[in-house]
Amino acid sequence: MINIPTELLRTLVAVVDLRSFTKAAHSLGVTQPAVSAQIKRLQALLDCELFDKSAPGVSLTTSGDLVVNYARRMLSINDQIVDLSVPRLGPQSLRLGLPGDYATPHLPRIFTELRTHYPDLRLSMRMDHFDTLARDLRQGDLNLMVGLSESGITLDARHQWLEPTVWVRSPNFNLDPDAPVPLVTLGEGWAIHRAAVSALNRAQRSFEVVFIGLSKTSVVEAVRHGLGVFAVARRRSDIAGIAVWEDAPLPPVAPIHCGIFLGESGPRPQLERLADTLFDILGPERDCPESIPLGPEVVVGQD
Repeated sequence: MINIPTELLRTLVAVVDLRSFTKAAHSLGVTQPAVSAQIKRLQALLDCELFDKSAPGVSLTTSGDLVVNYARRMLSINDQIVDLSVPRLGPQSLRLGLPGDYATPHLPRIFTELRTHYPDLRLSMRMDHFDTLARDLRQGDLNLMVGLSESGITLDARHQWLEPTVWVRSPNFNLDPDAPVPLVTLGEGWAIHRAAVSALNRAQRSFEVVFIGLSKTSVVEAVRHGLGVFAVARRRSDIAGIAVWEDAPLPPVAPIHCGIFLGESGPRPQLERLADTLFDILGPERDCPESIPLGPEVVVGQD
């Protein structure tokens, strides 16, 4: 009988979730060659190829897809057994991860609603990029996360939806058609930046990043003063001194994939109720036809 070490399965899931051997190595605290060696060992144990080498990026074979699904279940059971003896979090303490630029306008309502509905829970929240939050959710350092991706989400979500995205500019801004598009951004770690860059690259439109802000406020000020253009969720584009560029001579930006995800640790019923409350706050506007709720599960690429 072959026994599969759980660390090999955890490495496989990390590579798939992060779509990168290098990022998986960073999240697991090992080297990239060590990750490659673990994947080779796992393939040798199973006597099958897990990744499709003919496809670009990280792409699973049919066998690989099955193995990943079983691996998630095995790791979940493993972590639950460990939690029986050494709980990672107390039953009344939950940790939430949120995307900063997306959730910040809603923080007052989030805090108020959660404290009202769950007065006995101790909630801690922090903001970060999708890759970091997904890693911490997988490792049990978070109980719930809200994540954004420009290309799709491979994690199973309690809720998923699409967020339409638009270009915005100062009303006084004029674009030189012969010059690179001046791009104002929060940095390449954020999904909205990657969505904007992908749109420009697909259209073979040259661009240059002229300003990288540390907060949405700094980015807004840069756009307001005509430094460049910025991509933003349509329903968050009502900003004083900035206008949606409806007829922009720029390629349209694809909608952002949004999701609310539950970890394996923590009380499941409470986590589900928390996720439902956050979806009511952050989810698509019910009267907005462009905000398209997705089905129960979507499996596509993730950076």
